[in-house]
Amino acid sequence: MTPGRSRPPHRFALLLALCAVTLTGVSVPAAPQVSVLAGGLEVPWALAWAPDGRLFLTERPGRIRVVANGTLDPSPVATLPVTAVGESGLMGLALDPGFAGNGHLYVCYTFDKRTAVVNRVTRLTLREGRAAAERVVLDDMPAARIHNGCRLTFGPDGMLYVTMGDAAEPALAQDPKSWAGKILRIAPDGSVPGDNPFAGSPVYSLGHRNPQGLAWERRGRLLAAEHGPRGRDEINHIQPGRNYGWPHVQGRAETARDRERFVDPLLESGRDTWAPGGIAVLDGHLYVAALRGQRLLRVALDVDLVVRRTETLLAGTHGRLRDVVAGPDGALYVATSNRDGRGSPARDDDRILRVVP
Repeated sequence: MTPGRSRPPHRFALLLALCAVTLTGVSVPAAPQVSVLAGGLEVPWALAWAPDGRLFLTERPGRIRVVANGTLDPSPVATLPVTAVGESGLMGLALDPGFAGNGHLYVCYTFDKRTAVVNRVTRLTLREGRAAAERVVLDDMPAARIHNGCRLTFGPDGMLYVTMGDAAEPALAQDPKSWAGKILRIAPDGSVPGDNPFAGSPVYSLGHRNPQGLAWERRGRLLAAEHGPRGRDEINHIQPGRNYGWPHVQGRAETARDRERFVDPLLESGRDTWAPGGIAVLDGHLYVAALRGQRLLRVALDVDLVVRRTETLLAGTHGRLRDVVAGPDGALYVATSNRDGRGSPARDDDRILRVVP
């Protein structure tokens, strides 16, 4: 070798650096590229992209914010009268499929009605940079300091899907008359679709502890992430009218009778704790934001929704992760949750991260 000339890298070393490899059954993905889109936020909870490229987000104390052209607007588009105690406050956000024309956005938040503290879904209309004309579309869901659910997403059918936690009362998840511990399906005006599995009821599925992630995979099937007790966090395929077992079953059912009654998760954490927040589908993979787990999970599912591989990204590098959505540029956008009272916030927390996996 000529003196002073560096040794060229070995082909195998280059392969390790550029590709995800599998050694002894453990998947080691290449490090994602991470940059900060916005910082200085207070517990961002949900992210939603508008057709014109603006990113809308909620902050749990009650503000709806917007990032336009890479810059966070210092003024909220709306401030709502929420009750933000424990895990409650302003949570879910979804933009109407016709948002470009009607400006409708939907939120889920905790509200003190004086007679009771409830979770509600409301619709606001964005005009000239401000969201107003609030209209309640679904009200009086049980609320508590913990287990409020409140993730929103529109389906390919144009219906609005709403997660509700068990409001710290596990038995409510199995009570067909209660909307707690359920995934709900309503029309955009709040009415109950005629093809819901239970006539006259918004209940779409039941037996949930605290589902905080919803996403549609490429074949139009609904996936949900759910907090378990002491581990046993779940990824579920949500089917109309089905029962997911809480509180009778934690994770996968252990008896034949329970397997007949309840739907097993596609994936569960076992004794590990993810504390999953939002989920997103990108390039055929499911991404799961983990709060206590402080990581981003990447799950490969085959056409039958069988888990083929699970990888860990951003392990411990950015703290608690609350939501993840796919951006129009093909990147993931991830909200941290280090100022929620359970994290260790850095100076610029909370942040919205742009992640190229």
